[in-house]
Amino acid sequence: MRRAADPAVVGPWLARELGVAGWRDCTLRPVGHGRSNLTFRVDSPAGSAVLRRPPMGAVAATAHDMGREQRVISALADTAVPVPAVLATCPDEDVIGAPFYVMELVEGVVPTGELPAGWAGKEAERRRMGETFVDGLAALHSIDPAAVGLSDFGRPEGFLARQVRRWRCQWETWRAAEDRPELTGLADALDEALPPSPAATIVHGDYRLDNAVFAVDDPGRMLAVLDWEMSTLGDPLADLGLLMVYWYQREETPLWRAAQHLPSPTRLPGFPSRAEMVQGYTTRTGADVEALPWYTAFGTFKLAVVLAGILSRVRAGAVPAEMGRGLEDALDPLVALGHHVLRRGLR
Repeated sequence: MRRAADPAVVGPWLARELGVAGWRDCTLRPVGHGRSNLTFRVDSPAGSAVLRRPPMGAVAATAHDMGREQRVISALADTAVPVPAVLATCPDEDVIGAPFYVMELVEGVVPTGELPAGWAGKEAERRRMGETFVDGLAALHSIDPAAVGLSDFGRPEGFLARQVRRWRCQWETWRAAEDRPELTGLADALDEALPPSPAATIVHGDYRLDNAVFAVDDPGRMLAVLDWEMSTLGDPLADLGLLMVYWYQREETPLWRAAQHLPSPTRLPGFPSRAEMVQGYTTRTGADVEALPWYTAFGTFKLAVVLAGILSRVRAGAVPAEMGRGLEDALDPLVALGHHVLRRGLR
């Protein structure tokens, strides 16, 4: 079976592209979970970098997403949004079996379920992390796409309707095995209450804390935003709404807490509340967030569809059973939260 990224191929290619012989003798190590685009750390006598490629067996559309990722990172290089520098790009599938690119390795801390011992140990440091993080989202949404060469990066007209339709179609794929009337009802409710979109911006598509790198010596300094594979031009509040679903608080109602299945450090004292994150965003952008409950409910819908798909594949034996562990109890509460915020707001 062909390897996802063979160092015997990647090393000589990098040496030629960068003009530095030291890259020729390199090692590659997988980074992350590999559920979407695959990430490898590249180490060599010439230095270290990161290689990104589509999943094995990916179709052309996914390969196209790699080009989008590289393009948006390159476009944002000289903006207020911190991104890794793109070092080399390979659109030729014959090199490793798919298009790929290599970017700068940004050394720092990626906050996941638990923060590293001794890092961001003070409440003030964690508050600055949250404030810096939401400032990054506001900075992204304040960029004029045309000014950075991204005026044709997506089709903002009808963005929300297409998004709901896309995720509803995904749900229909799993529905025979995972029929859940409340999830179908949430899709119907979102369709019926579709809000008008503000002016289109660059959207990240999955803006959450573990897609960012923070400085080891200063937790309040964000060094890079990662994982741009879902980026496009569209409705900026889609990013903010999904962030609300990801952003846990120290004090939660039982309904919110039951829906929070992913690990997150933002329950720790010092991190801003969801309301404070929204306030920081609106102060920076001047955005009207009256319809934010709809976008948050849409975020719960997307995540619920993802969970339903995993559970369906587990039951079919297509993926290991451990991938579905704990998800059964998370799916219905996530849907219930979506209905709740549509009716009563972010309370």
